Amino acid sequence: MNFDVRYANHPEDSKHYDTETLRRHYHISNLFQKDSINLTYSHQDRIIAGGVMPVDEDLVLESCKELAAPYFLARRELGAINIGGEGLMILDGVEYKLGHKDGIYVGMGTKELVFRSLDKENPAKFYINSSPAHKTYPTVLIPMDKARYNHLGDQEHVNERILRQYIHPAVCQSCQLSMGMTALLPGNVWNTMPSHTHERRMEVYLYFDIAPGQAVFHMMGQPQQTRHIVMGNEEAVISPSWSIHSGVGTANYTFIWGMCGENQDFDDMDGIATPDLR
Repeated sequence: MNFDVRYANHPEDSKHYDTETLRRHYHISNLFQKDSINLTYSHQDRIIAGGVMPVDEDLVLESCKELAAPYFLARRELGAINIGGEGLMILDGVEYKLGHKDGIYVGMGTKELVFRSLDKENPAKFYINSSPAHKTYPTVLIPMDKARYNHLGDQEHVNERILRQYIHPAVCQSCQLSMGMTALLPGNVWNTMPSHTHERRMEVYLYFDIAPGQAVFHMMGQPQQTRHIVMGNEEAVISPSWSIHSGVGTANYTFIWGMCGENQDFDDMDGIATPDLR
């Protein structure tokens, strides 16, 4: 298992970052590697984000020195969405089948987490988010068609999109983790515009379904000190609570968002009028 640690920083610091430094702190690449688990631990609300891609062998998610725990979910909860081919998550001996874009919530206390692909020619790609937990809630399989459906935006503002809430109080219980997926419809490129911040939660975005030769410009920074990071397919980015949450692509795309912090109210956000951005 590859385990990368990123430290939290003050927003005043990021005003001085050049492109390389900005990417070193916030950009996450190489999530999905054959028969590998690649995780990033951020001190922004202590979220863990990463990819698990079993091909020829099962992969077991175990604890590590950085967690100082007897097993991975001893003090944590976990969400996963599969963006690849069909796969299995085997949790304490119970099998859960995840098709393309199906999700799952895994409660604190689950000791054994095994990941398996059902077709190595079309392997599963499990994207996972994990946050600290204080209570055990039941594990829940969440097929894509069972996620909470929202149709947002419009073609006039090139931000028409389908938002699906997987780990959300209306779907299943969790301690603090929220997770969902947003797909821009063809001909639309903007997500989360007008932009917003939410001091009580941070986010990690995974951008995917980006066509070859295309890119997404992830917008971040404080509203009057905006920055951008250019994102390729199947790359993630850490978005601190003080940062705006927006992005624009050169074509339509999909992204998974994961949030943790002290509030699960999805609408608890501080909107930023577009003319006020700098």
